[in-house]
This record gives sequence, structure tokens and C-alpha cells, in this order.
Amino acid sequence: MSEHAVHAISTAEQMVIEWSDGSRSEHSSVWLRDNRPEDRDAHSGQRLIDVADLPDSPRIEGIALADGCVEVRWQEQIPATRYDVAWLRRQHRSVAAERPELRPRLWLEGAAMDGHRDFAWATLGELRADASRRLAWLTRLIEDGIGFVSGVPCVEGALLDAASLLGRVAETNYGLLFDVRSVAKPENLAYSDFGLGLHTDNPYRDPVPGFQALHVLVSSPDGGDSLFGDGFALAEHFRVTHPAFFALLSTTQVPFLYQSADAELYSQKPLIQLDSAGRLRAVHYNNRSIAPLQLAAAEHAPFYAAYRRFALLLREARFQVRMKLGNGDLVVFDNRRTLHGRTAFSSARHPRHLQGCYLTRDSVLSRAGLLRRSER
Repeated sequence: MSEHAVHAISTAEQMVIEWSDGSRSEHSSVWLRDNRPEDRDAHSGQRLIDVADLPDSPRIEGIALADGCVEVRWQEQIPATRYDVAWLRRQHRSVAAERPELRPRLWLEGAAMDGHRDFAWATLGELRADASRRLAWLTRLIEDGIGFVSGVPCVEGALLDAASLLGRVAETNYGLLFDVRSVAKPENLAYSDFGLGLHTDNPYRDPVPGFQALHVLVSSPDGGDSLFGDGFALAEHFRVTHPAFFALLSTTQVPFLYQSADAELYSQKPLIQLDSAGRLRAVHYNNRSIAPLQLAAAEHAPFYAAYRRFALLLREARFQVRMKLGNGDLVVFDNRRTLHGRTAFSSARHPRHLQGCYLTRDSVLSRAGLLRRSER
């Protein structure tokens, strides 16, 4: 690697490495003690000890830098430990530098974007034949929350073959695949001619589907345009422009419900979900699936004011990418982030048929991680 360790010093409590690019990394004695290679299984890499097995205050006696390793001698009666310098350097780098899921690239003004120009596109043949191309496509999918594939055969079930390149398909009450086309008495309004506003799918599940894939078998020439919006960008915009409303939507538990002849699905979650550090974790917005709110009457007015303001934001055309997907096109998007919808169409005049499936989030991230590892 281009950077290498040029100097290392230590105290009893920590070790400091100076790197050839001028940066410094600090490694505490307890962190070093917790990461001794000797305390990991050689095959799986998993720890052989528990944190309770560590001494309260491990202390360093001295260090030596040589042959691509740092040797740490301990004041306690255990053998010296050798740490690979390249491994230490990777720990010094930001984790986000290697993991695209930790560095989302936000896109707010969707109307100003071109779906073909501004997002990842590849043919199915390219993804199948070229691992580097597949890694680049997956990385953009994870960073942008959406990606497109063309040239998928327009036959039922072809989606499963294409999706197998990207992750693992999750089976739900809809099956491995579901058909998005009009039926006489739809149990879900997705199976109608109605236009659908921006939304995320299945917030009544726990967990919600990680990624969704939609494959166009028959495109309608009149209506049925696809709509997409970046829920993270919209939520961050909402945080800045309406901070009090944002606080309400990110702390109020909302019930979601789906009922059919073969399913009873219920979950509670906020419309805007944050992690413990206040960073966006997910957007759950599906007005068709919200059940009656279980709030005190005095809480109704402020919550509905915030809910309505966010709903109006999602309707603004400037925040929406609108595009016509053609036969054989496949769109994949992060269902915890990217909102999708469509314009109305008439199935009596022009039949429209898409097939969809859900991919587990961890399998998509794992597939990208394995490809990234193979290129090191």
C-alpha cells in the first residue's frame, strides 16, 4: 500500500503510529489487548475471549516497529503481540471509506436529474460477465439508493435470475415474485390503474424489505410513468425547514397495518427513523397502510400538522425523478430510503405488467463487500 508506518511510540496506555502521509493514528492499550490476533480463531476470525476476560487496565511495556509489524510487549505476564501494520492502517481509515452504506449521496431536486445520466445503469450481460462492473453498479446503488439494469428478458420469472446477481430474494405473503398489474378487486392498490404518490413499501413488516426490484414486462405507452424521490434528502430538507415537525415525525410511533385473506401484518415505527446518533436510518411513508393513530387527542393536531406538511413536500414535482421505463428495464432501489410511485394509466387501453421482488438488505451489502474484498 502507498502509506506505511515511519515511526511508532508508546506510553503505558496507548501506542501512536506516524504514517508516511503525515497522519497519526492512536491505539489505546485496551483496544490493542482486545484485538490480539492470538485471541481470534484462525479459521473464522471470531474472538475466542469475552471482554470480561480482559484485564481492567492493560498496560504497554514497550513496542518495536519492524518487518511490516508492530510488536507490543505487555507489563502483564503474556507473550508479546505482533500487529500487522497494513491491518492497523485499515483500522485508522474511516470505515465509511470502504462501506458505501455509510456514505449516502443525497439527491434532493429530482426533477433536475436525468434517470439515465445521473444513476447507475448497466446491461444484464455486463453485470453477469464483469465482476468489477457489478461492484461499481452495486456501490452506486447503495450510495444513491437506486440503480437500473437494461436487457432483462421480458419473460415471467426472469427477474429472479437477474436478482440473484445482486442479493438474496426474500419470500413474503406475496411469494418470491409479485405481479404489478390491474386486477378486478385488488387487495393492494398497487394492483390497480390508480396513480400512486411517493411511498415506501411494506412498513407493516418488521423488518421492512431492504431493497425492491421491479422488472418491466409490458410498459404502457400512455401513463404509468415511474416516480422516484430520495427520502433521506427530503427528510434532511424537512429537518432544516421544519425542525419542530421533523422532531415529531422522528419520535412518534405510527401504526401500519395490512390485512388480506392470508396475511395479518402490523408494525409500529416513526415516519422518519433515526439512529442513536440522530442520523437517518429509514423513511417509512405509505399513506395507504397507516392504521388509526393511537395518540392522545391533544397530540392529534400537532402530529397531523407535521404529517401533512411532509406529505405536501413529497408531492412537489421538483423533488421527483419522473421517467418512462421500457420493456426489459429493471429498477432496484433501497426501500428504507427511496420513495417510489407512478402516474395513472388505463389497463383497458394499454395493459401494463411489472414483476417485483424484495431483496434482503444484508445480502445486497454482503454481495458488494465480497466483491470489494476480492479486488483488494
